[in-house]
Amino acid sequence: MNLNEVKRILEENLNKEPSDGQKRNIVFWYDDDAEFVEDIDGLELVNTKIIKLEDNNSFYIKYLLEKEDAYSNYLIYSSKPKPKPRENWLLDIFKYSEEFFTDKATVNMRSLGIKDDTLKSVFKKYTKFFNNKERYNRFASYNIKNYTEEKVDIAVLSALCKLSVLDFELVVKSILMEEANEENKYIEDIEKFGDIDAFWKLVETRYGYHMEEKDLESLMIMFMVTNLSYNLDTGLPKTWEKFVSNQRANSIILIDHFMSHKDDREVYNVLANSIEDKLNLKDYIKKWDIDKYISCDTFMAFDLEIISKLISNLVEDIGEYEKYRKIINKRRTTHWYSNFEKEYNTIYYAMEILKLQDELQKTLRGSNAFEIVNNYTDKYYLFDYYYRKFYLSYDAIKENKELFSSLSEIIENTYTNWYLDELSIKWSSRIEDELKDDIRVQGVNQQKDFYNNYIKPHVEKNDRVFVIISDAFRYEAAVEFNDILNKERRGTTELNFMQGSIPSYTKLGMATVLPHKKIDIDNDAKVIVDGIDSQGTQNRQKIISNYCNESVAIQYNDIKDMKRADYKKVFTGKKLVYIYHNVIDALGDKPLTEREVFEGVERTFSDLSDIIRNLVNNVSATNIYITTDHGFIYRRSKLMENNKLSKIKVSSIEESRRFILAEEVSDEKEILNIPLNYLVKDTNLNAIVPKGITRYKVQGAGENYVHGGAALQEIIIPVIKFKNIRKDEYKSEKVEVKLTNITRKITNRITYLEFFQTEKVEDKKLPITLKLYFEDEEGKRISNENIIIADSRSSRPEDRTFKEKFTLKDQAYDKAKKYYLVFEDDEETVEKIYNKIPFNIDLLIVNDFGF
Repeated sequence: MNLNEVKRILEENLNKEPSDGQKRNIVFWYDDDAEFVEDIDGLELVNTKIIKLEDNNSFYIKYLLEKEDAYSNYLIYSSKPKPKPRENWLLDIFKYSEEFFTDKATVNMRSLGIKDDTLKSVFKKYTKFFNNKERYNRFASYNIKNYTEEKVDIAVLSALCKLSVLDFELVVKSILMEEANEENKYIEDIEKFGDIDAFWKLVETRYGYHMEEKDLESLMIMFMVTNLSYNLDTGLPKTWEKFVSNQRANSIILIDHFMSHKDDREVYNVLANSIEDKLNLKDYIKKWDIDKYISCDTFMAFDLEIISKLISNLVEDIGEYEKYRKIINKRRTTHWYSNFEKEYNTIYYAMEILKLQDELQKTLRGSNAFEIVNNYTDKYYLFDYYYRKFYLSYDAIKENKELFSSLSEIIENTYTNWYLDELSIKWSSRIEDELKDDIRVQGVNQQKDFYNNYIKPHVEKNDRVFVIISDAFRYEAAVEFNDILNKERRGTTELNFMQGSIPSYTKLGMATVLPHKKIDIDNDAKVIVDGIDSQGTQNRQKIISNYCNESVAIQYNDIKDMKRADYKKVFTGKKLVYIYHNVIDALGDKPLTEREVFEGVERTFSDLSDIIRNLVNNVSATNIYITTDHGFIYRRSKLMENNKLSKIKVSSIEESRRFILAEEVSDEKEILNIPLNYLVKDTNLNAIVPKGITRYKVQGAGENYVHGGAALQEIIIPVIKFKNIRKDEYKSEKVEVKLTNITRKITNRITYLEFFQTEKVEDKKLPITLKLYFEDEEGKRISNENIIIADSRSSRPEDRTFKEKFTLKDQAYDKAKKYYLVFEDDEETVEKIYNKIPFNIDLLIVNDFGF
């Protein structure tokens, strides 16, 4: 407690000029309730001595004051009531002295600058609270203006909950959060130092708690059931109706703020799960149609049921894919989505695979080789992309994975036994009919011409050019990375493709993207470029040096930890740079890690982004190309015996699960014989590859990830051309979101507002996620929070329109003041406020929800 005011008054009286011929001042202080007994020892007064009046020292004090020390100022303090005159041994001294009156309530009020004596009883009940310096200082820090009994109650509760601001909503939330622990320290402190009845009275007036039982569990049930009633599009069960608050707006907003708080949401989840069980919610949800609770997110059970129903519908082949997409999109802005993002993504990509199959009427078309290649690079590659994304999400699911067992079987069967089989067989038949003498598809760029088509023009113009070759970076992954690169970097990107070399394995693929006049394959299966073995970085350095003196070949692992100075040392003055990166193939080629190959694609995205960023920032790289040596085929399910082929008995110089390199040919009907004279002059070598996606039988594990054959996934080689341009017009920016309502006046506590994403997401236009809420002029939130994810790629305006429901707190609003609709971009680290639109609030119906 702050004793400064007591000290000031006492010193003022004790140090004034003595009157009536006295030589000093004496003040008696009878502290009837012993409120200051613990403080008196720490009180120091200027030019004054303090002595305590006890039960048995009256004679000593009389002797001291009249004989021993007749000149010093004295404060005589007693923690007892003033005695009656007849019983007062110091009555004669008392008569020519002064008396000091005070109590702690008065002291506290004076210290806080409160002059309203009607509040004394309020402060008196909080005497124990103010006895602690930390509690007093926290209370004082709130800087309350215009004290009222309610404000004092809330301030005491806020201080006991250790809040930095005076806020009853935060008091309630803090107490409920503490309930998740074994002991509720806040409630204990309120009962010891505060007023528990004041807490419950405020809960009743602010939030409409009307239950006879004054317990926190019932309060939490009321909040959650009331919040649920806000979004549930059907009647509540009869047994829940008693829990609905008659102050719905404030209850809904409290839970909304609780759920949306980044630090408190986990505690909310624990409490919600406990209440969910007590309500037997799961039994009721099963009786409701999904459309009735599509917006409900008070409890986790809604997401579990939605996930279960979506899986069932996909498994049962109901085919309402657009409906499923809308449901998943709706759930993205709900509270529990982050807990189930992997589950929803798994369903989404499964849905995309099945939807694409239906759109194609389960038929992959292509009357000739060129048409099949075009169809693959235009649409069919999406099966590979969705399959990869499906397993990335599926593998990340930690709980309830068994829910997806039937769906994963359907996806595996669709991808492996329909898509891969049908596409590869159709493509194999085109090779047999059109390409058996020359595997090159007319009208399609060839991998062997990569240097001449893309790199040589830069070298001839003396432009510096960087080539990044990422092993097994197949076409579908390149499509995604091209989009990432276009959004991340200032400049332009362009994605092309080439027909890769067959057999589609590393030695040959790496050789063909080098500059060359001649490629040979010797009897030891070494790929020779212009007379130099193309295996190894040093040998590749020798080869490219013959085409550009100022060149370097280097491995990614040798540069990934380089600083700026190291980059300059290695690359300054170099005109032609080849950088070799290997994550996907390194994982896929090993039996123990082939299951991680899709994670390897994600790591490759990160690595490639790092390489490009460092090249641009450290050595001002302008022209960067990303390509690969070959693609790959991967399936999750175990291969059956009919997916394997016995090795052909020929004299080979090299072989793997997907090819045999030999001068002989095979007349087996399951085999394709591809002459290598399209690449190697004057050679009799042939690539003997299985048709379709069949593998040769090889001892040991590691047969799910393969390359080397002629499948489109193995031989469609991506080429990404990135040109760094520093101009602002080549910088990506987020799409714009506007409020479309014309009026800026709110007349109802529940208000619907419409928003529009002004352009679709494409090229340099990025998606944006916005939090929307209302606040007053002081920045206090007065509504629930809504989230808009503006990421639509649709050209249709109606697909880029959002309708959001806002509920205002049940409080008085001044129609002369401004209130603000705040757009907050949480992804920004500095300027989070995207927009603030002023509104007037003039409610026509002032009671809660008009009921």
